Formats: sequence, structure tokens, C-alpha cells
Amino acid sequence: MALRALIFDVDGTLAYTERDGHRPAFNAAFSEVGLSWHWDEAFYGSLLDVTGGMERMRHYAEKFDPETQARPDFEELLQRVHEIKTAHYQQLLASGAISLRADIGQLICDARTEDVRLAIASSSKLENVVGLLRANLGPSADTWFDAIASGDVVKAKKPSPEIYQWVLAQLNLPPRDCLVLEDSSHGLAASLAAGIPTVITLSDYTVNENFDGARMVVAENEPLSLDKLRLWHATASTS
Repeated sequence: MALRALIFDVDGTLAYTERDGHRPAFNAAFSEVGLSWHWDEAFYGSLLDVTGGMERMRHYAEKFDPETQARPDFEELLQRVHEIKTAHYQQLLASGAISLRADIGQLICDARTEDVRLAIASSSKLENVVGLLRANLGPSADTWFDAIASGDVVKAKKPSPEIYQWVLAQLNLPPRDCLVLEDSSHGLAASLAAGIPTVITLSDYTVNENFDGARMVVAENEPLSLDKLRLWHATASTS
């Protein structure tokens, strides 16, 4: 079965956005609104079990700051923090502080050249996804992708399969014709529940997670190529 589309997760898969982008942007936003919250690199890794920025902040408040959670304007506060955080994240992108992982840019370009369609399934906001692509691949890079599913496209975030089901509908392709690139167990659970063969590329925050069911688990420093992905997809199609 031919590989007809690659579907990418973003955070941890395309780039180390969690560590180098979202985390410092959250901290800057906390400071700006007068919250004493601060998420260092190690602690932030523990928060990634909760998918989605708003959900992550709610979880943190519930566990570590019930006084703030009890504020009558709590939801409005979280919304304001998230908007400020997004602005800081965009500033980091514009400064060149968040680069694509090694070989990802070349992989995307090779897929375009060889008529393998491209899509994204991410819990991040659309402007963050588009900003990352444009900052690293050029001002029209988001148009290279036939489908970009961001955090507000579906109600249930990963590990729900909804976001991958939405992407498949946009591509009008069966799951077996696609290959997902993910970095987390939540993402893997989502893609497998949608029936899509999946390759895991490990990131610093997910290296110890369980990836049973993945077609391949690739070390953080192992280069990816379209030829490798085609081989792993072929293995998936015949197993």
C-alpha cells in the first residue's frame, strides 16, 4: 500500500516547542498578570500528562493553587493568561528561538516533491502552528498542508481520536494510506484509535513513555527520511 499522506503532531514532534516555547511563554504570562506560578523544565514535563494549555492551567490551579482557582473570575483569568502566553510565544517564534527538529524541514520538502500529502493534528492554537511553520519554512509554508487541525477543531483532545478522524475526513483518505508522526503516548493512543499507523520520534519529555503499538520508535537524534517512513509504512500495511 502506497504512503499517500504524512500527518504530523507539532509540540515535541516538529519542534521542541513545549520546552523552548510554550513553557517560557506561560511563565512570562504568569508574571505579567501577577500570578506567582513558575514552571521549570523538569516540572513542566510532569504537566504534559494534561493535554492542552487551558486544561494544564486548570489542573495546576486545582493541585497547587486552590485559592486562585476559587476566584470568581478564574475562567476569565485563564483566558487572559492564555492570550498573553500566545503573544509571547509568537514573539519567540519571530525571534528564531524555536527551530524545527533536525531533518524535519527536509522531510517535509521531500514529501512535497514526491507528492506525499501533508497534514497536521495538534492540540496547539492554529496561530501557533502556522507561526512555527512560517518562521522555519517560509511565509507560505502553512499552505503546503492539505489539513491543519488545531486545538479548537474538536471538543475532545488527545488521547481521543477525534482530531485524527477530522484530519482523515479532510484528506478523504483511508487510515491505511497515511502515517502519523507523534512523540507522546497520548498522541499515539489517539492515532491508533483512529486506525492510523504511527511512528514515534522521541522527545526529551516523552522518552520514558509506553509506545506499545507504534510501528517504530525513533531515538531523539536519529534522522528521519521519506524512504525510512515509506519502509515502515509498507511494514504496517503488510502486517
